[in-house]
Amino acid sequence: MTRSKVAVLRVSPDTILDDIDRLHELADVRTALAPGATTILKDNISWHFPFPGANTTPWQLEGTTRALRARGYDDLVCVQNKTVVTDAFKGEDLNGYVPVFQAYDIPVRYNFKPEDMTWSVYRPTAKMNVLDQIFPEGILIPDAFHGANIVHLPTVKCHIYTTTTGAMKNAFGGLLNTKRHYTHSWIHQTLVDLLHIQREIHSGLFAVMDGTTAGDGPGPRTMRPVIKDVMLASADQVAIDAVAAQMMGFDPMSLEYLRLADEQGLGHARREDIEVVGDTHLADERWGFSVGDNGASRVGDVLWFGPLKRFQKLFFHTPLVNVFVMGSEVYHDYYRWPLRDRKIFEAWRAETSWGHLFERYQAEGTLAGPAAATRSA
Repeated sequence: MTRSKVAVLRVSPDTILDDIDRLHELADVRTALAPGATTILKDNISWHFPFPGANTTPWQLEGTTRALRARGYDDLVCVQNKTVVTDAFKGEDLNGYVPVFQAYDIPVRYNFKPEDMTWSVYRPTAKMNVLDQIFPEGILIPDAFHGANIVHLPTVKCHIYTTTTGAMKNAFGGLLNTKRHYTHSWIHQTLVDLLHIQREIHSGLFAVMDGTTAGDGPGPRTMRPVIKDVMLASADQVAIDAVAAQMMGFDPMSLEYLRLADEQGLGHARREDIEVVGDTHLADERWGFSVGDNGASRVGDVLWFGPLKRFQKLFFHTPLVNVFVMGSEVYHDYYRWPLRDRKIFEAWRAETSWGHLFERYQAEGTLAGPAAATRSA
């Protein structure tokens, strides 16, 4: 396998759309995506509230849309999913995506709405690590994903169960249905299986990762936002996650999902196998991030990875799962957000240049404006 290319750039709120366009060019998006195919924009809503570092940014969505349209990828569609913690409709509204969808005429499909998306059993050619055992009745995936390009839009952040999260984890919500919580005890192997499936069904894969504000701590929601002014892009989902993980301060090969993906030939996680382009010195930064725990992760550690793992089918394959769903909602939406994390968001919005840009999106909808948006298409 040849070396993988990962583009890394220092970006600025004043030039962000041009920066993202350059990022696509450096990462060779034209060779990654099939011309003429539908291209799925898979944004990342880890929390419907606009917590910095947790979700796809509006400039990441707008910049990627413009860069793709400028290169002839006109058939764009956004696919949303829901989780036990997030409301997709609330998330795309509060995070500023809806005006971008409207300005650029991007249809949105919800993979949990039968009228938007049907699902069928898929039998992978690749040998699965765990998914065929977790779902012995068959692995269900959305029919609309077959033959489409997909562009993942994750952020640079930590994760309580996988240490870091990015392009590979971004496939989790779109490709698996609402029973994907069955896989949490085997989350690393699941992400590798999903990449095997993506490489079989998609006509092209690409990722644009936002590290303008990165997430340190117990992500993907309750984090410590850190301004880093960087963005990354790559066709290799493993390599982009590996570079981001190393910048955060982690050894990529110590992260099981990256090591397994590298060993199974799905991409490169070793730095010597990755060509960094753009502002190459940024890939040598080490931010010293750490994960830690929050209230939700401590419960998950016991149920998914600890002594109660043997009772998982009782807890998560029966109506008892609703107790844990309610507990997660109460913790995140009625404790963390109003009492702690909203203040962090408001300080970020008032005191940082990226927060000011987010305010501009809230006021104006898009950076380019409707006329420019139409021209880009």
